[in-house]
Amino acid sequence: MPESLLTIAWVFTKLGCLSFGGPIAHLGFLHAEFVERRRWVDEAHFSDLVALCQFLPGPASSQLVFALGMTRRGLPGALVASLCFTAPSLGLMIAFASGVAHVTDLHAAGWLHGLKLAAVVVVAQAVWSMGKKLCPDRERLTACLGAAALVLAVPHALTQVALIAGGGLVGWLRYRKTVVVPPGVATAVTARHGVAAGVLVFWAAALLALPVLTELTGSRSLAHFSAFFRSGSLVFGGGHVVLPLLRAEVVPTGWLTDDRFLAGYAAAQALPGPLFTFAGYLGAAMPSDLPAWLNGLWCAFAIFLPAWLLIGGALPFWQRVRARPSAQAVLLGANASVVGVLLAALYEPVFTSAVRAPADVALVLVGAALLEVWQAPPALLVIAFAVAGQWLLQ
Repeated sequence: MPESLLTIAWVFTKLGCLSFGGPIAHLGFLHAEFVERRRWVDEAHFSDLVALCQFLPGPASSQLVFALGMTRRGLPGALVASLCFTAPSLGLMIAFASGVAHVTDLHAAGWLHGLKLAAVVVVAQAVWSMGKKLCPDRERLTACLGAAALVLAVPHALTQVALIAGGGLVGWLRYRKTVVVPPGVATAVTARHGVAAGVLVFWAAALLALPVLTELTGSRSLAHFSAFFRSGSLVFGGGHVVLPLLRAEVVPTGWLTDDRFLAGYAAAQALPGPLFTFAGYLGAAMPSDLPAWLNGLWCAFAIFLPAWLLIGGALPFWQRVRARPSAQAVLLGANASVVGVLLAALYEPVFTSAVRAPADVALVLVGAALLEVWQAPPALLVIAFAVAGQWLLQ
């Protein structure tokens, strides 16, 4: 029985408040909540969605949130999930732009260090769990480890896309004659394909038309929307990769100084939820025809809209394609590569940015035991690590 919208709102609001550590850590939190705990999707379906989100431009974790909501309750579920996951950090970023949240040196905060260590544990458990189920033979384990090695050697967003495509090719060559399609695999999304195609056409048309309309109207609000929509449409890898695109849009134009830009970016590192909510800070801090808070919401909507359009338009086609045996073979290889990409991300940036001393290693090992052996809820782990991080640095 599908969950109520109220349940979806509660679950994703909780995750929006607790999902520290950036986009890769978000995948770990989502995996723990919806595969391990609630069993809304199985391992293979979750990995299929991750692979699709990695292929599309935009913030992968936010697209995955939209896809999970859509899988459970269609478009209303997708919108509720996305809004609730995004709202906590977006509200804090807009408040920070007004000076409300600038009360401490975030880089020296012990609780933030503890949250980064919690992200290490959550991501490690997700990689371990996915690896056991998605890399059970030599071929897929080799694809996984090879993908991890290449991502670390050539750290670029397009490397990830190429490796997932390469893993899909390996899967098609190796498994296309033996794969069995799980029953009911194409029934998760029921949207009409004509509507989905229209959504994708609308995204492409908006991407081309917004700069022209901005020139014709001279509207500052439309210029802001166009700049953030373009940034959300053209970035692969999401998260930190969008930083140079956003800076190119707002600093050279004189909308914001470099100092204020970097101050907001530093604050975004300390908050849960998607890093794209940095757009809310930029919108609220820039000169605008709208009230500061409203322009923050306007710019955040602009940067997230392409991700929602792309995943909403692509997901129904993805569900149809993955019902074919040849596509299932491709997914076997692609999912193994996805695990490798996550394994590489576990090391860089998750592990390298968090673990700095033997005490950090000890805390990570304790967290791994709590999460994997004693089945502690990830939310409890996050709170405990925030307290422990503050205490360790005193």
